[in-house]
Amino acid sequence: MSDPAASSAQRTPAENTPEPVEEKRPKRSALHVLKALRQPKVAVMLALGFSSGLPFLLTANTFGYWLRDEGTSLKAIGFISWVGFAYAFKVYWSPLVDRMDIPLFGKLGRRRGWMLFCQLLVAIGLVAMAMVGVSAGLVAIGAFALLVAFASATQDIAIDAWRIEAASNSEEVGLLTSAAQLGYRIALLVTDAAIIAAAERVGWPISYVAMAVLMAVGMVATFLAFEPQRADEVLHSKPPLWSAKGLLDALIGPFVDFFRKHRIAGVVILLMVALYRLPDFIMGPMYNPYYHDLGVSKDTVALVRGTFGLVATFVGLGAAGLTAIRIGILPTLIAGLVLEALGTGAFALLALHVNDVVFAIVMSLDSFAQAFAGVALVTYMSSLTSLGYTATQYAMLSSTYALLGKFLKGFSGVAVDTLTPQYGLLGAYATAFIGTALTAIPPMLLILLLWRMQGRHGSTGA
Repeated sequence: MSDPAASSAQRTPAENTPEPVEEKRPKRSALHVLKALRQPKVAVMLALGFSSGLPFLLTANTFGYWLRDEGTSLKAIGFISWVGFAYAFKVYWSPLVDRMDIPLFGKLGRRRGWMLFCQLLVAIGLVAMAMVGVSAGLVAIGAFALLVAFASATQDIAIDAWRIEAASNSEEVGLLTSAAQLGYRIALLVTDAAIIAAAERVGWPISYVAMAVLMAVGMVATFLAFEPQRADEVLHSKPPLWSAKGLLDALIGPFVDFFRKHRIAGVVILLMVALYRLPDFIMGPMYNPYYHDLGVSKDTVALVRGTFGLVATFVGLGAAGLTAIRIGILPTLIAGLVLEALGTGAFALLALHVNDVVFAIVMSLDSFAQAFAGVALVTYMSSLTSLGYTATQYAMLSSTYALLGKFLKGFSGVAVDTLTPQYGLLGAYATAFIGTALTAIPPMLLILLLWRMQGRHGSTGA
């Protein structure tokens, strides 16, 4: 999404060869940027980004905090985080979102119909999680968490396609990407800070119901949004989905187009994307249990995330966009990896000494790093899609970056438990965080390889 996107987002499938995309445009003044920010679709994108981000942690890190509060083992918390595989596998049903209207909701248009349907499913799933609770067993609440993750992943397919197709040029793709990332990060703060403070006072079930109510933000934005028409000409030129040729095009066309356009570099791109967010993903289910075992209060966690974390996130979003404009997207990706490694490794310091100041510094660095790296990667992935295959190609890329991390994070609890006899509980956490930080090295080498393959011009696109 969740910054300038390269002009390859504007290409049709017929344009098969990658080309330098450093366009010689006059730099826009601050006044022009401010005027662009007043467009209604920017506000809609902000709200849709919020809707996209809201369910994510409620089936991941925040869900782990709830489970740990109820005495659930670290191993179980790690394994139940695998409900997040829905985000990694969404590419398999993304062709349906790309080419088929959702029954009953199709009157809103293809993109908006899918968005509203999924938003309703997310709200229903969150309420169901609150109603069954942990006392009903991990299978029951895990099933509803899977429903939320599946609906949320499908919503992301439609929102990402809307974000790219609603833009009238590459600059607007960047503008809407920044707005989406801002909304997404605000949602993460709500579900990673506000909900913890609320859970301390009213309990987890009521807090989850409140999150279900907040999905109304996305529903309202869906009704206010327009149905994008930019890809219609390309889509109308394709054979019908129900024909053999149309089905084949929907299922394999996006992948053929991607590798035809990027050739051998496409393999390197996918491998780099798959590894890029490992420093953030692998220890994800252990963050909140770590705070719990450190003895940090829920109020402290919520306060730091809602103040220092919020400011650091906004600064990270802006810094990534500015860096991409000034030095190109590949150098920005490198900077994001360095920050990810530092942000993740810094959590080991808390095992040595934890107080409010150190906790705030570590959390701020991590918030800045995640925001920066997120904008860098999403901007890069957005630049790689073609009209007519927008939803499926972006789903392929976002599934690629989620798959390995989602799998490995399931073993995070096992890793901490395995290291505990040798290092002690807090020492095991610290060792796991440092090891996770080192996973930034392989994607760094792949980015350098891409830079060499594509040249300096490739730094702003595919």
